[in-house]
Amino acid sequence: MISLNGSHLTIEQMKEILYNGTKVLIAEEAKERVIESRARVERVVKEGKTVYGINTGFGKFSDVKIEEHEVNLLQLNLIRSHACAVGEPFPEIVSRAMVVLRLNALLKGYSGIRLEVLERLVLMANEQIHPIIFQQGSLGASGDLAPLSHLVLALIGEGDVKWKGERLAAAEVWKQLNLSPIELRAKEGLALINGTQAMTAQGVVNYIEAEKLAYDSEWIASMTLEGLRGIIDAFLPPVHEARGFQEQTDVARRICEWLEGSKLITRQGEIRTQDPYSLRCIPQIHGASWQVLSYVKEKLEIEMNAATDNPLLFEDGSIISGGNFHGQPIAFAMDFLKLAAAELANVSERRIERLVNPQLNEGLPPFLSARPGLQSGAMILQYSAASLVSENKTLAHPASVDSIPSSANQEDHVSMGTTAARHAYSIIANARRVLAIEAFCALQAVEYRGTGQMSPKTFGKWQELRKIAASIEEDRIFHHDIENIAEYLLP
Repeated sequence: MISLNGSHLTIEQMKEILYNGTKVLIAEEAKERVIESRARVERVVKEGKTVYGINTGFGKFSDVKIEEHEVNLLQLNLIRSHACAVGEPFPEIVSRAMVVLRLNALLKGYSGIRLEVLERLVLMANEQIHPIIFQQGSLGASGDLAPLSHLVLALIGEGDVKWKGERLAAAEVWKQLNLSPIELRAKEGLALINGTQAMTAQGVVNYIEAEKLAYDSEWIASMTLEGLRGIIDAFLPPVHEARGFQEQTDVARRICEWLEGSKLITRQGEIRTQDPYSLRCIPQIHGASWQVLSYVKEKLEIEMNAATDNPLLFEDGSIISGGNFHGQPIAFAMDFLKLAAAELANVSERRIERLVNPQLNEGLPPFLSARPGLQSGAMILQYSAASLVSENKTLAHPASVDSIPSSANQEDHVSMGTTAARHAYSIIANARRVLAIEAFCALQAVEYRGTGQMSPKTFGKWQELRKIAASIEEDRIFHHDIENIAEYLLP
């Protein structure tokens, strides 16, 4: 069990929740804060004070006063009207992350929501009741309004969910569990949707997948170095210590560990003096991507534990309208992550070219073909990789530089953070397939060189992958091999 209190949730804990099915519970101190925060909302309603989102309209309607007997209806209308996201649903793992992250944010006690609503979110997380949440339609300020409204539809029994492998009406699931749908009360609809949890949830999944891919890129590149008789000198510690970037030094160290004991790598001057950049500069290129990953992780973990609602209710009784729902920090982080993942693919594609090109591959068969000419071998695999990296270059255009005013110009600058997060996910998926292609080609290259000369660690990977991607003995449908390896590279 992972105890949530709104302040200490980590990426590592999210890995446990999302990938290992670890359940969550609400910390006792958080329950107290939630109850106290809810009491403040009820006092506002009872006393008839005018407070945004409790007894006023939303956005440009913030100056419209709502009568006490209609404050609950106001919240229901908010969710129904804002549930207009379109496109394909988010993957279930992202939907699950959204539930957990919205729960954690509300446990900070600044939002005035009832404890029973949060307990229902706990149930959804633990029973893996995943709301159907559509991907497109968020501007990333005032938070992820449209996607999160679809999450709330599940709570109130008006949306659909995935549960036990089936898509069902949420109302039917609550009925099977002998529960009633949640009836929203003052401020609760706004509290549930005024946040950045769509972009942050997608961002957390992005980070976890990108981190795994960055580690995988190192053993894949190591195998390529063996296949191309790469020079190990460029990876030795003094080279990287002379520059001073820790991530670069770490990549070089891990590459040396992967290649320890290999008889396929060479020394400077043994065959040639220098390798091309795509081999020699692996620590510098991959290390820079690791720098980005460190930045992204830091920003995600701050946002995972942030109060992103509006207005915020404080212990001293003050209720302040602010802009913590604005997704600019995560928008920048996701645009930055796009570059890191795209570059892992870019340099991988250049290594693929060196593996298959007979003018560059140090005596390997042209296109790694068993019968060059009659059989094309891996020729078109490089085409696929080139296509993917080209697509990544268009997706890498920063979403955060765009802003379209909304709500009659009341909300006149938005982050587009959810678009950035979605595009980052696509880039990571493309990069994973490029690296799968490199791995497949490297497997074949080391076979030609002699697997008995590989390092023990890379040979272990060769053995694992040969169970899902056979040697190229004749031309076949290579699509299956790429997809099998890409699946192997998932967290």
